[in-house]
Amino acid sequence: MNIRPFGWRDWPLLRGYLNRGLFLDSARVLTQGRALIPMGAVLSYIGPSTRIYTYRCEDNSSTSTPIIGQLTCLTGSTYGRLSFLAPEDSVGQPELSLLADTMATEAGNIGAFHILAEVNESSHVVELLHRAGFAIYARQRVWRLDGQPAGEKKPVSWTSCKSKDVISVRTLYCNVVPGLVQQVEPLPKKGVKGVVYYQDGNLLAFIELKYGRNGIWVQPFIHPDAAGFERHLVHLLGVMPGRGNRPLFICIRSYQSWLDSAIEAMGAKPGTTQAVLVRHLAAALKVNQAYPVTVINGKRVEPSAPLAQIGEMKYIERAEADRHSQANL
Repeated sequence: MNIRPFGWRDWPLLRGYLNRGLFLDSARVLTQGRALIPMGAVLSYIGPSTRIYTYRCEDNSSTSTPIIGQLTCLTGSTYGRLSFLAPEDSVGQPELSLLADTMATEAGNIGAFHILAEVNESSHVVELLHRAGFAIYARQRVWRLDGQPAGEKKPVSWTSCKSKDVISVRTLYCNVVPGLVQQVEPLPKKGVKGVVYYQDGNLLAFIELKYGRNGIWVQPFIHPDAAGFERHLVHLLGVMPGRGNRPLFICIRSYQSWLDSAIEAMGAKPGTTQAVLVRHLAAALKVNQAYPVTVINGKRVEPSAPLAQIGEMKYIERAEADRHSQANL
């Protein structure tokens, strides 16, 4: 088995694979188009600063079909994405395992903790990814909405997410998203993009938005206490800023599946259920946190005696008091 970085000599091979590829990053392929992702392979050998890594893998036999795989890592992200495999019908276990190991090494070298992949549950690649070290941590369905949403709408005040909203958004995210998912997909430390909805000073909804030339990715995070929220969502999707004629791709994760019926009632068309998989590159360990003592007059206050000694002194003082009381009697 041989694997090497993608080079200019591999362009004819990649062009022949454009209609035979498997795309594993739903947001990118739906908003940017199928052709743009594999064409990013040209950036792989321009320089590592692009954080796009494309590889060619093949068996040493002359009859084997070469496999091309691509990994993308956004700057500042804690994870990378397995974005492209081709040709889909020729992906086998030896090639995928070697690709996954090579990508894991590359992602780890730039500080990523995980590699993610999104695959239709009916695809045979799900089982191959399992054997290559990936595990399912969530499921999702992507709905497509063309035109205006159907249903009753209730105009409310949606505002763009600003820096002052970040703490509230993080709190909502922690309350809605399971801890297992939070470990893999934490909210970015800055640059949270989307719209927010407050009611009586409490944040009840955050809608993440990703814009592309072919569509807009919409991923809602809704608090369970948001009663009648369907009408608010109809209003938002009907006045989506900067939409134009582009379709909306609404991603509903399994932990918010109660929104599926509302999205269907709006006239959106359902996609197939996808498995969201992760390969962990690092183990999470709890670290003891040090708590600083308050500084008074420019000096750090230290306890007069260790806690263990303080506990022993209590017993000494009690025994001394008992001795004095017996002497007085």
